[in-house]
Amino acid sequence: MEANYPKYVLYGLLIVGSWLLSCLLHFHAFHLSLYPYPSTLLSRRVVLPPALDANFLPPPDDAAGVGDGAAQRVSRKSSSPSWVAAKGVASSCEGRYVYMLEVPSRFDMLSGCVEGSPAVEDPYHVCVLMSNSGLGPVIPPGNSSNNADIIPSNGWYNTDQYALEVIFHNRMRRYECLTGDLAVATAVYVPFYPALELNRHKCGSSATERNVPSTEFLRWLSSQPSWAALGGRDHFIIAARTTWMFRREEAGDALGCGNSFLVQPESGNMTVMTYESNIWERHDFAVPYPTYFHPSSAGEVVAWQDRTRAADRPWLFAFAGARRANGTLAIRDHIIDECTASPTHRCGMLDCTHGLEGSITCRSPRRLVALFASARFCLQPPGDSFMRRSSIDTIIAGCIPVFFHEASTFRKQYRWHERDFGEDSNADATTGTDRRRYSVLIDPDDVVEGRVRIEEILSRFTDDEVTAMREEVIKMIPRFVYKDPRVSFEGDMRDAFDISFDEIMGRMRRIKNGDVIGWKEDGDDDVVPKDS
Repeated sequence: MEANYPKYVLYGLLIVGSWLLSCLLHFHAFHLSLYPYPSTLLSRRVVLPPALDANFLPPPDDAAGVGDGAAQRVSRKSSSPSWVAAKGVASSCEGRYVYMLEVPSRFDMLSGCVEGSPAVEDPYHVCVLMSNSGLGPVIPPGNSSNNADIIPSNGWYNTDQYALEVIFHNRMRRYECLTGDLAVATAVYVPFYPALELNRHKCGSSATERNVPSTEFLRWLSSQPSWAALGGRDHFIIAARTTWMFRREEAGDALGCGNSFLVQPESGNMTVMTYESNIWERHDFAVPYPTYFHPSSAGEVVAWQDRTRAADRPWLFAFAGARRANGTLAIRDHIIDECTASPTHRCGMLDCTHGLEGSITCRSPRRLVALFASARFCLQPPGDSFMRRSSIDTIIAGCIPVFFHEASTFRKQYRWHERDFGEDSNADATTGTDRRRYSVLIDPDDVVEGRVRIEEILSRFTDDEVTAMREEVIKMIPRFVYKDPRVSFEGDMRDAFDISFDEIMGRMRRIKNGDVIGWKEDGDDDVVPKDS
């Protein structure tokens, strides 16, 4: 007995230690259940986008669900079709499998966005602008009942116009048909952020500085196994700027802005989504800018549509924008001059011309949405390019857009999203086009040369015509918003992502089928069968 004394002492200490540890853990859990983190701290927390590497994908909120991101929790080795089949979704994923590339950390534009870093304290830093999975900071609720506070308390964010790359990536992370098997993948998604990379280089920097990073990325991309089969023709990517900013050749780029990302051979093989396409020589597809509204349920969208219908609209027309130096955009000067000279309650305006103050004013979601929701027509002249984010904000506010160039119209740019040709549509069965009117197109030369006045043209529309056109605009709202990528959407609604993704996958299936994909003037794919 005496010889075994040290052994029994050791056993006793282990038993007592285990008991104390168990008590400590139970007390800790009980303490947290009684005293959770203060709501003030949680509301101040900046939720940053996760790293680009797919190995670090965060689990979705509904961890038990299969259809809302379960495939993300599987490693590259286990996310095969057999695994998905075991979960009962293989049949629905047929022809829809997507392989998401794992991009090296050196191409990660948000690698420095970690909590506790100085970057997250700067409200204008990209880390804060891309917080909440790309949605940006939450817009705080208003405190009155007029149009100035028309924005509700849920689902609205101060979303940066270049955030679609991050939003799209986070939606893809929840896609139910992700696979790690290239052999069964219909398409390959490339989670690189060309716009955020370009935004790191100020205008005036050298062409080399602006071009080298994206060129190095394309060189890496074309060396991957996924590229070998079709030379990248089954790859798709988001470039969250207009096509023109990525088509600047090194020579003759006097502006010192943009790069040559989309004129490289590799990017020419991919399917690229941009905010604006060249309607005369298409090489990419235009998808809508992100708005400030990111619903988590169909009910939120219906409630917002009702609110826009009921909004008091004292202005005949409205405009938010700035003049250009030396009168380079004469139509803008005429719009601002006519709006300034118009009688009371005819034109509402946010003049963004006055330096920093004007820029801050016109970046206020509450003021912009309130203005557009207070007008019957919203003027959308070209700016730095033909398409403006303001055009999408106009739709969300239920305001009838007025364009001044064919290349600015949704019919030319956003054909995927412009109309839903459903059973209740008045579509022309022969042409496949919908004859219901929702916008106005005015020749800018007529305005600049004094042959017409904008106010006179818009005043010709009767109240009934305006009501009918506005209703068409309001019906388009679901097709131009991007759902909150962090949650499972409640209800049945196809948003801008769903529409874009379905069209891209249809294109990918035709490519995998061996069809030769070209372009038509109207922007649709010109499919030449492989046997022809």
